[in-house]
Amino acid sequence: MNVTMQKVHGSENDFFLIDETQLARPFTDKEIDDLRIRLCNRRSGLLGGADGLLLVEEVVKGASLAKMRVINSDGSEASMCGNGLRTVARYLAEKYNQELFTVETMFADLKVRQAVNLAENIATYQVEISPVRFEAEAIPMKTKNKTIIDEIIPELSSTLKFSAVAVPNPHLITFVDHQTLMSEEFERIATYVNEENPIFPDGINVSFVEILGENQLFVRTFERGVGFTSACGTAMCASSLMYVLLHNNEFGETITVKNTGGMVKTVVHEDDADGYWMELIGNATITHKLSGHMSDFVDGGFDQLTIQETSEQTDYLAFLKTIE
Repeated sequence: MNVTMQKVHGSENDFFLIDETQLARPFTDKEIDDLRIRLCNRRSGLLGGADGLLLVEEVVKGASLAKMRVINSDGSEASMCGNGLRTVARYLAEKYNQELFTVETMFADLKVRQAVNLAENIATYQVEISPVRFEAEAIPMKTKNKTIIDEIIPELSSTLKFSAVAVPNPHLITFVDHQTLMSEEFERIATYVNEENPIFPDGINVSFVEILGENQLFVRTFERGVGFTSACGTAMCASSLMYVLLHNNEFGETITVKNTGGMVKTVVHEDDADGYWMELIGNATITHKLSGHMSDFVDGGFDQLTIQETSEQTDYLAFLKTIE
């Protein structure tokens, strides 16, 4: 079976993007796992590995252009990925020559569209992040209260206040100073809640957030199933939501969110009928285009593959220098 794929990233949250609809048949679960193991490993994987796989599949229901699945590097499946969705949006927009459409994800059909470029030669896409839920069963979490909003969790810290929100990926958010943002305390807490623990049975993404100024944030994220990442799109949206709710900021305003891998913009919306939803606006960069036989990807015959490197990463690195 011949396979084509792209190496892509949003804010350097990187993936191998594979369009299963172009294949004679969809991948089996074993093939997906074999690809994940061989491609994503940071030491032995292809092109330095990746945070996961993005699979473009046929729509199961509804009128979306395609379905997106997100397979983390550890083999778990994420319900959503905002950075990945931007790259899938670009792939589909270019494949079908469409400007505005929806993509099916695990819990919702999400609106996506091309946006004004963040900088010259930086392909930029805007995606919807929803639904938003706070209740314990959506996270899930075991707690005496139905929600955790700006509260101390004694098992984690005696000083930091946390909020738990699903967007729909579950996130634990705390606002900190710069020293705490970069501290070993972060890794201790994130590791604790992603191993066997009494509060979060399925683990949870953890973000430490530094407020840089009005509508300016820096978000550092430990992603469930991945570890520390350059950026996490849903984490940046969850952090923006809690910034608006906890710091008396306005809905509908553009928030600049910096991260280890670059910068995005977010907009938090309040909808009387459905609660909250966010827009995530950022790069959708293609670093490599690859093709070859399935067995070469799975068996590590990487020298048999055709790999074309683009100039987009050079442009992205130039963009990063303008925002440092």
